[in-house]
Amino acid sequence: MTDLGAPGDPRARGPGDGPEAVATWIADAVDSLTALWSVAAQEASLRLSPHQLRALRTVEATPGLNVTALADELDIGLPTASRLCDRLAAAGLLERAPHPGTRREVRLLLTSHGRHVLSDVAGRRTEALATTLAAMEPAERVALSRGLRGFLSAREATAPHPDGTDGTGGADGRS
Repeated sequence: MTDLGAPGDPRARGPGDGPEAVATWIADAVDSLTALWSVAAQEASLRLSPHQLRALRTVEATPGLNVTALADELDIGLPTASRLCDRLAAAGLLERAPHPGTRREVRLLLTSHGRHVLSDVAGRRTEALATTLAAMEPAERVALSRGLRGFLSAREATAPHPDGTDGTGGADGRS
């Protein structure tokens, strides 16, 4: 793991580090977090790929969506989404149910087993992250928390909105 900003770190430039240097440090940290996340997920009661976990989390967040909406949400093709749902249903994690208002549409719902697996993965990930955070100095945890809140606020303010605006007041970024 990279020791960000440690003496001798060629990227350590002092308090005036620019966005590019900080972005490099964050990329290293995200790589480390991704590895921690993946290991924790693989230690769960049922091993699922990141793609399968993301599909289950999407269905959990939007119960009753159909396969087309899932494909759109995951940014995958409809045949791929259908096969993914087939595998998750065969594993007893997902069920397809007829839409009550439209006989042609099929809704996707988590089974109780699917909810249990997602809970297991989330618990293991939280535990692994808490172990790492416990090894940090309290002031570092506070700074990390404050920095992440700032990052999320900035990201929300600059992310494109579904209505076509960019979050700054107009479609082209001008008020």
